[in-house]
Amino acid sequence: MPHPASPIRVDLPAALAHLPGGVVEHRFDRRGDEVVVVLHGGHLRAGLALGEDVLADGRCSVLVPSRPGYGRTPLSTGGTPDGFADVVRELCDHLGITRLAAVVGVSAGGPTALALAARHPDLVARVVLWSAVGPLPWPDRRTRLAARAAFAPATERLVWTALRLLLRVSPGAGLRVLLGDLSTAPAHRVLAALTAEQRAALVALFSRMRSGAGFRNDLAAFPDRVPPVAQPALVVATRRDGAVPFAHALALAAALPRAALVESLADNHFVWLGPDWGQVGAVVREFVLG
Repeated sequence: MPHPASPIRVDLPAALAHLPGGVVEHRFDRRGDEVVVVLHGGHLRAGLALGEDVLADGRCSVLVPSRPGYGRTPLSTGGTPDGFADVVRELCDHLGITRLAAVVGVSAGGPTALALAARHPDLVARVVLWSAVGPLPWPDRRTRLAARAAFAPATERLVWTALRLLLRVSPGAGLRVLLGDLSTAPAHRVLAALTAEQRAALVALFSRMRSGAGFRNDLAAFPDRVPPVAQPALVVATRRDGAVPFAHALALAAALPRAALVESLADNHFVWLGPDWGQVGAVVREFVLG
């Protein structure tokens, strides 16, 4: 496992909550009085952490639920952004959380973060969006068709088994395959820019990813508009994101009335691996802690 200071951590313990809206797998890392909810993107679950270091370093407690179809959260638990936003509210009530310093929406978790802020403004003080899907068509038609085939119930396990085998036999080749879809830059250049620690962390992360029924659910039509969010928002993205085009960040920043856009220098979807993550993370931490 990477060093605790790494922006990527794996194999973290998660619990189950049985709520009126359904069963939710979640991890509650209790550190301080301020609480932040992190809604991760595709292929991730509560036991995997990305970029949370900037929040924990700010002495925030971090609550991470597995979204519907991921981990042990069934698809029947609030399978839409609006539906799962209400379930997250139930989870907060269950844990005695009455106020969130922020909700963080990462990639495909962005729409649920916005829904939580819009539907429960008494709970959410701020919104942070990292490489988040906005009110634009996503993904493109070719990617959608390929993903539907690769992550169908009959093939999803086989795809991840093959990728794990490739990462074990040839980590460099495996990372090039996976990073190829996450950046607009050539995969070999993205890989060359990573440190040995970052490569090892990515191998550990990709080796533990699964899609379950979650990613196919993420491919369902997203709302073509941003819900009415009055809270301050911080949109973090990079122009080299190959998974969620930078146009999504521009659309989010334009649609949210109190939004600021922070452009990362990262060369791929994982902004927390960018050379400027120290500075970007400091901006996020200051924004969240007010």
